Amino acid sequence: MQEAIIRSATVNDAERLLEIYSYYVTDTAISWEYDVPSVEEFRGRIEDVLKKYPYLVVEENGVIYGYAYAHPFVGRAAYDHSCELTIYLDKDAKGRGYGRKLYDALEAQLKEMGILNMYSCIGDPVEEDEYLTRNSELFHQHLGFTKVGTFYKCGYKFGRWYNMIWMEKIIGEHR
Repeated sequence: MQEAIIRSATVNDAERLLEIYSYYVTDTAISWEYDVPSVEEFRGRIEDVLKKYPYLVVEENGVIYGYAYAHPFVGRAAYDHSCELTIYLDKDAKGRGYGRKLYDALEAQLKEMGILNMYSCIGDPVEEDEYLTRNSELFHQHLGFTKVGTFYKCGYKFGRWYNMIWMEKIIGEHR
């Protein structure tokens, strides 16, 4: 059995990554999209990220079990030393350490790029339900992120309101 590897995503991974992501769109309030994007749109999203930021997959025995990528935080030049992160794991692949492996590799690459602040925007339940728990917040906290803000009842999905939180991890010195 081969150990999990982290590698750069390619547009050829789009179908499998979309398969992973689709569950989060249709069955959870983790993604606030209502409709699953097309494979073509998802390929375009991967291409856009790869122009400037790392987009990584975790793969074991030839099967992709998750992905993580960085993207612009706010999108103005003054924020160029900051970025936002996104991560999704196959719904049946939790608890195997894939999330940590992806984020550790992503953080290392971002440091090399001169990124100092990493942010994560996370759906946060007003009350935990079958669509959203606090697992993502706890995962990020475990990796050294700190909650820095809450937007109350700003997302609406499955006939209910959800909060959104921002979490931050400082990975470099601000000189």
